[in-house]
Amino acid sequence: MNATTLGSNPVQPIIRPNDAAHDAAPSRISRKAVAAAVAGNALEFYDFVIYAYFAVYIGKTFFPVSGEFGSLLAAVATFGVGFFTRPLGGVLIGAFADKAGRKPAMILTVALITVGTLGLAATPGYASIGIAAPIIVVFCRLLQGLALGGEVGPATALLIEAAPKGKRGFYSSWQIASQGLAVAVGGCLGVGLSLALSPEQLASWGWRVPFLLSLALVPIALYIRRSLPETHDHAHERSGTAIVGAVFREHRRILLLGVLATASTAVASQVGNYMVTYAVQVLKLPAAVAQGSVLMGGLMTFVFALVGGALCDRHGRRIVNMLPRLALLVLIVPLFMWLAGAPSVATLLTVTAVLASLTAMFGTAGLVQVPELLPMAVRSTGLSLVYAIGTSIFGGTTQFVVTWLLALTKNPMAPAWYVVVMSAISLWAMWMLPESRDVDVRQ
Repeated sequence: MNATTLGSNPVQPIIRPNDAAHDAAPSRISRKAVAAAVAGNALEFYDFVIYAYFAVYIGKTFFPVSGEFGSLLAAVATFGVGFFTRPLGGVLIGAFADKAGRKPAMILTVALITVGTLGLAATPGYASIGIAAPIIVVFCRLLQGLALGGEVGPATALLIEAAPKGKRGFYSSWQIASQGLAVAVGGCLGVGLSLALSPEQLASWGWRVPFLLSLALVPIALYIRRSLPETHDHAHERSGTAIVGAVFREHRRILLLGVLATASTAVASQVGNYMVTYAVQVLKLPAAVAQGSVLMGGLMTFVFALVGGALCDRHGRRIVNMLPRLALLVLIVPLFMWLAGAPSVATLLTVTAVLASLTAMFGTAGLVQVPELLPMAVRSTGLSLVYAIGTSIFGGTTQFVVTWLLALTKNPMAPAWYVVVMSAISLWAMWMLPESRDVDVRQ
C-alpha cells in the first residue's frame, strides 16, 4: 500500500511541475517581512522554552515538594501543562487566521504570550503567597500554550504562500531557525547568569531575569508584525467552525500522519531542552557547563534548519524528512552511552550538537511538507492542529516522562531509548506521506 491510498481520504495534491501558478502569486515576501514573521516567533519560543532551562530553580520556588526529584517533577509537569492548551490555540487561532487572515492572528499570539510571560516573571514564590503561587504559574503556562498553539500555523502558512518560486523550503526554515536563535539567546543568558550569580542568587531571583528581558522586546515584535503582507486572498468566506470541520472531515489522513510525524520532532526537541536538567541532576556537571549545552543546541538548530530548508528545495521534502530521523534513531543510544560513561564539557556539547542538528533538519522538512499538502483555505488550521496536537501529546509529556523514568530506573539511557521509539513511529508516518515540493500552494 503506498502513501496515496491509505485510508478513506487519499492525499491528492495539486501539482504544477513548472510552479507557474505559484510564481504568479500576488504576494511576494521581502527579507524584512520574513524577519518580522520570525522575530515574533523567536520571542514566543524564547519565552516558552526559557522555563525549561530554569526548571530546577522554578521548581524550588513554586513547588516545595520533598525528595531529590519531587520539586523538579512538579516543575516539569507544569511545563507540560502549557502543551495541553496548544490544540485549543491551534483550533481557535488557526481558524481565525484562515478566516480573518494571517497577520491579525500573528499579532494576537504575541499579545497573549506577553501576558503569560509577565505573570511568570512577577509571581512571588510559594513561601510568600502559598498555594496561589503554583496556581498562577499553571495559568500562565496554559496561556502561553494557547498562544504557541496558534502561532506556528499562521506564520508558516504566510511564509509558504509568499515565498519566491523554488524557495518555499528555505523561507519556511526560518521558523525553526528562529527557534534556534531563541534557544541560543537563552543559552547565553543562562551561562552568563550562572557565572555571574551564586546558586543562592539564581534560586532566589536570577531565574526571573530572562523573562523580564523578553518583555522589553514585545513592543518591537508587535510593531514589526504590523508590516507583514497578507497572503490569504479568500479570507472571510467561511466561519471558524466550518473551517475546523473541513480539516477533520476532508483532511484527517494528513492530520493523523502529520501528528505521528511530529512525534519524534517534539520528543527530540524536548530532550534537547532537557539536557540542562539532565547534566545537572544526572551527570552532576556544574550549572555553567550545563547551560553551555543550550547555546550549542541553539546554534546548531539555527544553522541546520537553514541547511535542511535548502536541501528540501533541492532534493525534495521526503528525503530530508527521513534520512536525519534514521540517523538519529541509529546514533542516539551510542551517543548517550558515551555521555553517561564520560560526562564532560566535550561529550555534553557533542551529543547536544548532533541531536540538535538532526532534529532541526527533519523538523524543518516536516514543517514544510505538511502545510503544502493542505489547501490554502484550511492550511493555517490544519498545520496548527498537527503541530499543537503532536507537541502536546509527545513534546508536552517528554520532560515529565524522562524525569520519571530516570527516577524510577536510575538508568541514564532512558532519554535515548525514548527518542528511538518515537523516531521509529515518525519514520513510518513520513513514509506514508507523498512528496509535496511541486504542489501549488495558492490553491
